[in-house]
Amino acid sequence: MSSAQKPALKPLDLGHEFTDRALLARALTHSSFANENSDTVTDNEQLEFLGDSVLSLVTSEHLCSRFPKYSEGQLSKLRAHLVSSRHLARVARNTELGRHLQLGRGEERSGGRHKQAVLADAVEAVIAALYLDGGLDAARRFILGKVVGPELERIGSDPAARTAHTDYKSTLQEMLQATGRPQPNYEVVAQAGPEHSKTFTVQVTLDPGLHVRAEGRSKKLAEQRAAELAIKELQAAEEQVQP
Repeated sequence: MSSAQKPALKPLDLGHEFTDRALLARALTHSSFANENSDTVTDNEQLEFLGDSVLSLVTSEHLCSRFPKYSEGQLSKLRAHLVSSRHLARVARNTELGRHLQLGRGEERSGGRHKQAVLADAVEAVIAALYLDGGLDAARRFILGKVVGPELERIGSDPAARTAHTDYKSTLQEMLQATGRPQPNYEVVAQAGPEHSKTFTVQVTLDPGLHVRAEGRSKKLAEQRAAELAIKELQAAEEQVQP
């Protein structure tokens, strides 16, 4: 093999043999590539949308079955991590999905094959392609085998890791969506301390009548703490109205 030749890509290990290979090709096509070949190519954005729903369904189903004594809040926190962009990007890297993506020239030059958002979206699109080609069973095999199962085994032996990866903002958003309430609004309402060691106070507003504040050494940490407190308030309110 000459130095100018690139090594052949290893086939993707998705646990499924596609009947319609065009579905898989579309799942791996970023919008930047489609924009450069708009007459003949369709990108994976609609597949991302569908894959997100399939991923959430299968993950929720599995968590309810595996952890029957978990509260809704505990299940929501764990699901938020398992379907997060950060985790999905890790799955993409483990399966070398990025190497198979079709990217536009600009996206390629800017390192698109390694970007978290691009990789996470591609995983969701692949899940949708599996679902459309092989049904829910094909999608479930991939989700449990590549996305959910290995991560549950990893954090199951290290409870601290589960806490470290808890994304309270995502959990709060999912809880509000489930009840049809408006999305939360985060606002920095105060800053204190010297420039190199500031403390931020963030207020999260869930609706006009519910505000929660928390402090943190960064805006992001303060937002997470405010979201955590808001979740606790919502759960307490739900317990009060239950018979």
